[in-house]
Amino acid sequence: MTLPGGMPADEFLRNYWQKKPLVIRQAFPGFECPVSADELAGLACEEAVESRIVIESDHGKPWQLHNGPFEPERFSKLPESHWTLLVQGLDHWVPDISDLLDEFRFVPNWRLDDIMASYAPKGGSVGPHYDQYDVFLLQAQGHRRWTFGGHCDHTSPRVDGTPLRILSSWDGEETVTLAPGDMLYLPPGIGHHGVAEDDCITLSVGFRAPTIDDVLTGFTDFLCSQSDASEHLNDPDLQVQNNPGAIAPAVIDRLDHVIREKLTNKRQLALWFGQYSTLPKSLDIVVPAEEPVTPELLGELIAAGNPLRWNEGSRFAYHEGGGETALFVDGEQFLLRGDARPLAPLLCASARPDMSELAAFVAGDDTVAGLLSNLVNQGSLYFEQE
Repeated sequence: MTLPGGMPADEFLRNYWQKKPLVIRQAFPGFECPVSADELAGLACEEAVESRIVIESDHGKPWQLHNGPFEPERFSKLPESHWTLLVQGLDHWVPDISDLLDEFRFVPNWRLDDIMASYAPKGGSVGPHYDQYDVFLLQAQGHRRWTFGGHCDHTSPRVDGTPLRILSSWDGEETVTLAPGDMLYLPPGIGHHGVAEDDCITLSVGFRAPTIDDVLTGFTDFLCSQSDASEHLNDPDLQVQNNPGAIAPAVIDRLDHVIREKLTNKRQLALWFGQYSTLPKSLDIVVPAEEPVTPELLGELIAAGNPLRWNEGSRFAYHEGGGETALFVDGEQFLLRGDARPLAPLLCASARPDMSELAAFVAGDDTVAGLLSNLVNQGSLYFEQE
């Protein structure tokens, strides 16, 4: 497996991932952006699309942020330069953008956030800043000059008077200009500043990681939702104390035992994390199919050569263990056993599963046809051909 541009994936993960930046010239040779600036502006007017405009100097105020959706006339009132339009989750709405993600499968599916598009006229930027996630910055149109380097954190000085985390005293260590097809990888915490040298579009392929707080609160909430979590602590061996105000060491030992028993259940942890990490970022795009399919009809469509693909906003992952494979799709779990277990890695390997292998599964197992029809009906899979 290789990165776009040809570097072996294991070399990249060993030497660069979450360690240091990497410039990849012509990662995508001859790349042509699937969307135009006008199309990005149109998406930014849609209620379901997350969008923002950043203006470097807005009536004397530095780095002002405006959230969409926007009215079409908003774009005619923008300055001639030094502003940026950001459209989040572009892969959810544009299949050709979503297809780019298959070039990044050397990173686990559960780490993916989304692809954001950044359009700016000459001089436009979002200011010097740092992010808390890994990102590949693919130049899709025009040219952008990037200055990057140096580790930043919450103690780094910031510009006052802006809702954005703009670094106030940062110079960077290296400067490069990216042309269409070039790509820059940045680990979390690395300061960077990209300035448009002409009308340009940059695609940011972002990879997330949950915070420790997310893990602790999410998993404990999940445990509390289980039926046995409502049981009360008991103390049949209670003894008279010298002082009723004392919390006896035995009480703390009992609490410690209960908490450790619950938190060390790895199967429960795996099932929670699979559901948590595959929750779709946009609930507006993973919607039930308008025309549900039966398992029988699904089998016929697959046998006839109709290809299935993931919904652009869907997330697929799986976990193997204990004689079963748990398939996670858009926050739902499906436990597979026996001959059905290989279905999970087949569905998760690519946004377009291998249809010849899938057809063999469906032909030999009615339960698999039922599962796939369920995924189609809930909106996580769809047939690309009518």
